[in-house]
Amino acid sequence: MTSNKKVSGWFSWLPFGNVASISPEKAARLINNYLLIDVRTQMEFDKSHIPGAISLPLQSLNTDRINELPTDKPVICICLSAHRSKPATRKFIKAGFEAQELEGGMLAWWKLKLPIKE
Repeated sequence: MTSNKKVSGWFSWLPFGNVASISPEKAARLINNYLLIDVRTQMEFDKSHIPGAISLPLQSLNTDRINELPTDKPVICICLSAHRSKPATRKFIKAGFEAQELEGGMLAWWKLKLPIKE
């Protein structure tokens, strides 16, 4: 592997830059049209998550885990504040999924008092 590819791969895991996103309001309206992937820790997920979301913590997000997921819906990556979801979204896109992050993460979802499972 060339050093450019190593650097490029490393940058894809940074929580900076832009990725496609969806507003919490729109995600809530169209929730059944998406595969919701929550990349927070299992403890965060267990405390409160969006109904129907799948827990797949960022640190365990790899090609094998991604390949186990259904491919019939686009993905929304969810984290607390839309930082961990950026590298997760990039990883899903690289794996061939149509993917975007939840704008503002769970903090924005909670602020709007949208449905959660505790």
